[in-house]
Amino acid sequence: MKKSNVALLSVFSNVLLIFLKGLAFLVTGSVSVLSEALHSGMDLIAALIAFLSLKKAERPADREHPFGHGKFENLSGFIEGALILLAALLILYEAIKRALLGAVLKSPEVALYVMALSALVNLFVSTYLIRVAKRTDSLALEADAKHLRVDVYSSAGVFAGLFIIKISGLHVIDSFVAALISTVILYEGYGITKRSVQGLLDRSLPEEELEVIRKTIEKHSHRIKDFHSLRTRKAGSERHIDLHITVCQNEKISTTHETMDEIERELKNRLPNLKVIIHPEPCSHHSENCPKECYWKRYSGKGDQ
Repeated sequence: MKKSNVALLSVFSNVLLIFLKGLAFLVTGSVSVLSEALHSGMDLIAALIAFLSLKKAERPADREHPFGHGKFENLSGFIEGALILLAALLILYEAIKRALLGAVLKSPEVALYVMALSALVNLFVSTYLIRVAKRTDSLALEADAKHLRVDVYSSAGVFAGLFIIKISGLHVIDSFVAALISTVILYEGYGITKRSVQGLLDRSLPEEELEVIRKTIEKHSHRIKDFHSLRTRKAGSERHIDLHITVCQNEKISTTHETMDEIERELKNRLPNLKVIIHPEPCSHHSENCPKECYWKRYSGKGDQ
């Protein structure tokens, strides 16, 4: 199933929950339930952005985008993170206002049922999205899944707060729970926004993946002399690598090409969604004994990123 089709599941679930939470807020007047309705509203917008960005990212490279459309996923993640931060600030504002006004809840049991249902629905959908996001390495789906997973925790928190209100009559707890939810959402939004910005700025692949690249190339030390000018980046779920390798200047171009193909094949087997560009360079030896004089120089990892 395409990633964009999976994102539609989040859209449908959020539409349902917005309706139920909005209805529960009208009945009870609970600010924590309102915060959940706002949160689901932001999640719906985020899910729609994720769906549209994934549809765009799945398109093959074209003349205007020769490197593909992978960064649409990073852009989607950035927008979603910003929306999460906005939702958190709105919730915090409403919680403080209700606490100062001393708002009183009506029929909290209605909101209890809605919050329990919301937690269960979001747990199911977020678990499925996280599984697909890991399999496809999709930042957009991961961001959407994290939105919904935060909803699971926040819905459970609202449920607990409403239950305490029902048995104790302390209505100020409603505002306290809403403020707590906004803090959790702020933290989650910051993390998603940070990762998305790193992708948009072409940050290098993580160190553990760079180590995989180095070790894979070093396996070919009997065929190449060294490698350098290694550069990496990530666009959405796509990894991009380009590097230079030094080969014997007396070697046939067909042999060099075979080595490059083998390195590229092994790298793609170890790292998913990978695009590789390898530039060969001749060694500096000029004698007929070049193959004997050439040597393998291990990559130091300094100054080549």
